[in-house]
Amino acid sequence: MKSTAFVRSSRRAFRRGFTLMEMIIVLTIIALLVALAMNSLTGVGETAKGQKAAADISAFKTALLAYQLQCGSMPTNEQGLKALWARPTAEPIPSHWSAQFSDEQALDPWGHPYQYVIPGKHHPESFDVFSMGPDGLPNTADDIGNWKDAPSSSNQ
Repeated sequence: MKSTAFVRSSRRAFRRGFTLMEMIIVLTIIALLVALAMNSLTGVGETAKGQKAAADISAFKTALLAYQLQCGSMPTNEQGLKALWARPTAEPIPSHWSAQFSDEQALDPWGHPYQYVIPGKHHPESFDVFSMGPDGLPNTADDIGNWKDAPSSSNQ
């Protein structure tokens, strides 16, 4: 009888642990959950970049309006956005330019300089300030400018 009791107790001890198959199933489920989480986060970075570009453009718009109030006119296309952080050297040179209206040249989230056009294509009565977006090409569907909001995640 001792041998039967020993076999039963050793079987119980063996059953307390996980089998290799159970471990593989659990690890597979965890891997699937991680993959689903990673997939749901895809595109969040691009949406954030679009929102940052829109915020930068709003700041440029405000700085350009402050420039106009102080200097009497908007910077020319030749002067560009550089007129916001460095006194223009191209005509017309403003007589009342006294301080920076913006920090040094900022690049958009994709590493391209922001664009400034006066008169604007979208605002012929004033100006356009825009990022060329992820593709780095002007006048494409992914441009983000003072004429529209940041792209939504459905555009990505």
